[in-house]
Amino acid sequence: MRGIEYKGLTRIEGPVVITERSRNVGFNEVVYVYDREEGRRMGRVVDLSEEWAAVQIFGSNTGLSAEYSRVEFLGRPMEIRVGPGLLGRIFNGLGEPIDGYGDIFSSNSLDVNGLPINPYARTYPRDFIQTGISAIDGMNTLIRGQKLPIFSGNGLPHNRLAAQIVRQAKILSSNEPFVVVFCAMGVKYDVARFFLDDFERSGVLANVVVFLSLADAPSLERLVAPRCALTAAEYLAYEKNMHVLVVMTDMTNYCEALREVSSIRGEVPSRKGYPGYLYSDLASLYERAGKISGSSGSITQIPILTMPNDDISHPIPDLSGYITEGQIVLDRELSQRGVYPPVAGLPSLSRLMKDGIGEGMTREDHKDVSSQLFAAYSKVKQVRNLASIIGEEELSEGDKQYLRFAEKFEQLFLTQDETENRDIDRTLNLGWRVLTEIPREELLRIKQEYIEKYLDPILSAREMGIDIGVR
Repeated sequence: MRGIEYKGLTRIEGPVVITERSRNVGFNEVVYVYDREEGRRMGRVVDLSEEWAAVQIFGSNTGLSAEYSRVEFLGRPMEIRVGPGLLGRIFNGLGEPIDGYGDIFSSNSLDVNGLPINPYARTYPRDFIQTGISAIDGMNTLIRGQKLPIFSGNGLPHNRLAAQIVRQAKILSSNEPFVVVFCAMGVKYDVARFFLDDFERSGVLANVVVFLSLADAPSLERLVAPRCALTAAEYLAYEKNMHVLVVMTDMTNYCEALREVSSIRGEVPSRKGYPGYLYSDLASLYERAGKISGSSGSITQIPILTMPNDDISHPIPDLSGYITEGQIVLDRELSQRGVYPPVAGLPSLSRLMKDGIGEGMTREDHKDVSSQLFAAYSKVKQVRNLASIIGEEELSEGDKQYLRFAEKFEQLFLTQDETENRDIDRTLNLGWRVLTEIPREELLRIKQEYIEKYLDPILSAREMGIDIGVR
């Protein structure tokens, strides 16, 4: 069905063109812009006044002219075609197939902007997701329906960590596998190739939907790519009742594209030039995760963002932290010491962890072990600062014990191979082995019954010269 057409453009400003407004034009409506050779470009309405409409073009403005170009308003928002054939397919940032297999065979199309979820319809996330990574499972647990971003920096192994989570993640309370929606925004081809190769090697490619908006694609395409990906995820989760894991990288590139569009439109900038609505725009993406009553499906989000200059107070990680339920922070110092994954102990947290662990979900000692590890590692920071001033040899014996704990914690508990998949019992047992370096009288956050059940057998075996290992 053809929409209303207008001939001629009033003004062309980079990827934004200004044209006369139709009375029936709506915000975010899809537009086709034609040049004199009938070449067609897709766009969308990004601003309106009483007389004019600003149209953002997803592509180059080469060949457009104010006199001979024409604009067709389609009278509908941007949509993506969805159906059972989504899985195993690769699309560009606009939801168009780029794997050579043609369109999805379905008549079902959904608005990429999604529909608001009634807060009353949401169910509280409680199902523990075992990632097989001790730093996450033991101390920053991922829960089904949660949004838990990875805060990283340039050169850190966030892509390897995300790929490992995709390979290994499973819900202990369910035998149903995850399907994965992967969205890349403004990344280099080698990053996209890394994920695609990893999906293929691990055998999960048939359960993955990929949206690629690479660095050489129009930057404005990055604004649509995550919305297309989340629309596909909502279809799989709420209509097909699947457990969906959404990985989005890199949210920093998305925000840079948002700043670019805001600058072109002449909006008043906020912190570091980003638009004042950056918070609400990010929330419109992150809040599409969750569980809904009446559907057994769910959407769990792992957005990846690289912090400019490793600055966690930068507007992008700062606002993301307010919206999401915690964050996994990667530490450059740990990475330089050869620790993988280099998950920072203290800045990382999962706000939903307390409701998804414990007896009947993971193990009864999980909360106590996690709390004690956090407390001990927090003291390590103080001891290391003191040692840097007075020297390690001047420390008290108690402080030296904490340094030995820190070394064992980082080398035994945090460090693991990226192909190693640890179950939650092994992770917690490793935590107990690490805690043997702490004086027993300082284990104030652990119940005595757990100490007798888990710690004492390790200490008794050690006194007899036996290493009982970790089962």
